[in-house]
Amino acid sequence: MRRLPRLLPLTLLSLSAALLLAACAPAPIFKPSSNIANVPPETVAQAPERYIGHAVIWGGQVVAVQNMPDTTEVQILGYPLDSSQRPLPNSPAGGRFIAIMKGYVEPLNYPAGALVTLTGHVEGVRVGSVGDASYAFPLVRVDAAHVWTAAELRSDKPHFSFGLGVGIVR
Repeated sequence: MRRLPRLLPLTLLSLSAALLLAACAPAPIFKPSSNIANVPPETVAQAPERYIGHAVIWGGQVVAVQNMPDTTEVQILGYPLDSSQRPLPNSPAGGRFIAIMKGYVEPLNYPAGALVTLTGHVEGVRVGSVGDASYAFPLVRVDAAHVWTAAELRSDKPHFSFGLGVGIVR
């Protein structure tokens, strides 16, 4: 029984540290729900009739932006998302898709290479090309989109630094 009082502070400290680390992960950008189809773009491209009208949360890297008279089409190379719905560009790509946004979208707000997460509904597939190869692009009518900043992408990564040096304070 004498060991219990000595172990209690250590146990509480360990539990507090675990809770603190778990709280570091940012919440998802979009509210996940049971009616969201959890399929990558490449799966939708293979059987689009099964997914038309389904809600999706997809993300990836912007490839190109094309403004049309009433909409803007953003071609995205899809990647899996982490628990905060950030694209994981070091993972295998899950296929390309076209995000259809209402009205004019400033291309500088969606620069090539930017990481984006969006929610919307599958509208079908459009056959196009990537280079000389024919490609089936799933079409997603976008309800909301988020372009990730560099600070947001590294926000839950541990920031440890060790060093030895001299500092001067003025």
